[in-house]
Amino acid sequence: MMYDIIVIGAGPAGLTAALYSVRAGKSVLVLEKANCGGQMALSPRIENYLGFSEISGYDLSEMIFKQVETAGAELLDEEALSISEKDNIKIVKTDGGEYQSKAVIIATGMRHKTLGVENENEYSGNGISYCAACDGAFYKDKCVAVVGGGNSAVQEALYLCDICKSITVIQNLPSLTAENKLCEQLKKRGNVRFLFNTVITEFTGDGEKLTGVIAENTDTKTVSELTFDGVFVAIGLEADNDIFKGLITLDNESFILSDDEMKTDKGGIFTAGDCRSKKIRQITTAMADGTTAAFSACKYVDELNK
Repeated sequence: MMYDIIVIGAGPAGLTAALYSVRAGKSVLVLEKANCGGQMALSPRIENYLGFSEISGYDLSEMIFKQVETAGAELLDEEALSISEKDNIKIVKTDGGEYQSKAVIIATGMRHKTLGVENENEYSGNGISYCAACDGAFYKDKCVAVVGGGNSAVQEALYLCDICKSITVIQNLPSLTAENKLCEQLKKRGNVRFLFNTVITEFTGDGEKLTGVIAENTDTKTVSELTFDGVFVAIGLEADNDIFKGLITLDNESFILSDDEMKTDKGGIFTAGDCRSKKIRQITTAMADGTTAAFSACKYVDELNK
């Protein structure tokens, strides 16, 4: 089937782009390989979104998803694998089929960074997690570690405080780097301890599931084997634009280069949200990008139809 616009990614940027595009009378397909809402959906608590003093990322994502679906956009749980072009028509191949459109908006967001240490891949999903909201319930009354010291890590730890018996925050720096308010909230919890200036050099396990980590204090060079039922890695995010290399220009960190109208250097391909090269990445800035990308893509389609 031919669509006017295909949106790759169903985070706040992609869903906003889809909503504006379909309300402009365009046929829209949204492709999402993981969870609707993107990283926003994984946040246990959002306190800086206008209209809600506090709301979970999951609830906000569900509200936006239903609004976009009701407006008339089609949404499929498929992963985009490639984009090609023939006679000004964009061809998007996925793990479930092939779709055509006149324009494409890339809103793939970001993916979780990994530590890149021994046995991380082996125990990912078997004791190693990158999302407390997704997997925290599996560790009720158990002992876990959270790796990282920024906002994401502290939010993960706060979420786990009400589920797990104990939480050990492992940070490679001398202190937490999260917002003061979050840090103070975490420090008041009685089941949290901190290991600063500490890095994980290896994950340990019994061949089936994680049993702990090997950690090194970067000051004293002391190496310790620590036992945990689970480890939550929250050391930040990185670009998820590998499939677009060679199609559009990326910066040195693999973020998509675009202008103020969200145009890439490939005609008919636009971008929005955290996947693009920009300074500030927030839900609201992603939505602003999505709005702009929709206007630009709709204008491109209108000109193509003349």
